[in-house]
Amino acid sequence: MSGRVLITAGASGVGRAMAEAFDAVGAQVWVVDLDAEALGACPSHWKRSQVDVADEPSVADLFAEIAAQWGGLDTLCANAGIAGPTALVEDVALDEWRACLAVNLEGAFLCAKYAAPILKRQGSGAIIITSSTAGQYGYPNRAPYAAAKWGVIGLAKTLAMELGPHGVRCNTICPGAVEGPRMEGVLAREANAKGMTRDQVYNGYAAGTSMGRFVEGRDIADMAVFLASDAARLVSGQVIAVDGHTVNPDPKI
Repeated sequence: MSGRVLITAGASGVGRAMAEAFDAVGAQVWVVDLDAEALGACPSHWKRSQVDVADEPSVADLFAEIAAQWGGLDTLCANAGIAGPTALVEDVALDEWRACLAVNLEGAFLCAKYAAPILKRQGSGAIIITSSTAGQYGYPNRAPYAAAKWGVIGLAKTLAMELGPHGVRCNTICPGAVEGPRMEGVLAREANAKGMTRDQVYNGYAAGTSMGRFVEGRDIADMAVFLASDAARLVSGQVIAVDGHTVNPDPKI
């Protein structure tokens, strides 16, 4: 596919897998991340910007730069997110709650806010927001994260309704447990909170899916490429889980 694709948190993890997948099908790629070292390790032909997606002036400047350099945008992958605290709700500090929602929910909102005028002017495009199965089922000990991921689903469905008349689609991808360093941190914190071992928590997540396994970044990336393509030209307002089919979001092992 040809196209201009912006991916937030695109220098590592799921975002990096998305960037590689879009690059492989011929798209122009622009990755945004806070991690300067990870950005520096990205291929030199990708455009790269160090931006905090929770900071509105920085996001506004980013999209002004995109409009100036690219003249438009075909796909926004609003992928940036943080895990937030792992604790019972009564033990979550308000600043931890706000920090989690600022990146996961407000970051997606800000990117959509500044992408929308560009996409509407050209009468085409796609927005893909990374949610989570936590945004479908909820998860104990993860109240801020689950609330934010439910929130982006409501945002995406609303964007689909607002932007559809302008030829712009919006969908959410809900990854399950994704192999990688970020999930390892979640496993460690959850094991500590539940008095379990890391392997017990890992096996519990895997056993909570009908396919009995974690997903990989490339699984999420493949779905993003599909949703951005003409093959998905009438797919909008959808919540698509890529999770091995979650059947029990909080298995007890």
